[in-house]
Amino acid sequence: MTIHRMDNVGIVVDDLDAAVAFFTALGMELEGRMPIEGDWAGRVVGLSDMRSEIAMMRIPDAPGRLELATYHAPRSITPEPAPTPANTLGLHRVMFAVDDIEATLARLRPLGGELVGEVTRFEDSFLLCYLRGPSGIILALAEQLT
Repeated sequence: MTIHRMDNVGIVVDDLDAAVAFFTALGMELEGRMPIEGDWAGRVVGLSDMRSEIAMMRIPDAPGRLELATYHAPRSITPEPAPTPANTLGLHRVMFAVDDIEATLARLRPLGGELVGEVTRFEDSFLLCYLRGPSGIILALAEQLT
């Protein structure tokens, strides 16, 4: 049995517009947005009377997508404590390689992005940081050093 590809990573957010704006500022493009509801959808995710909306974000000229989703019914559950720390079980973070970590942070801070720790150098290879975005999402940013 062979896996052909990883199509996307799904992230549940409370404010879809804010999340789309944040990931657009990161450098992703909105591929499409649509409501998802009905019996078939509820059966897939195991929720009765489910109504949601998704926005598919893509990296221009590269593989990689994020499916941002907000649930209208049933409402999303906020984990405790909110926001959760980086060592919380489950999806840990999504990492993006960027050209300029400081410029990326400058674009994301006005949209609610804030460092979890600090920008740190890993040997002579990378600048790295964790950044909390919309709905408490943790992103990792990596800038390769020459």
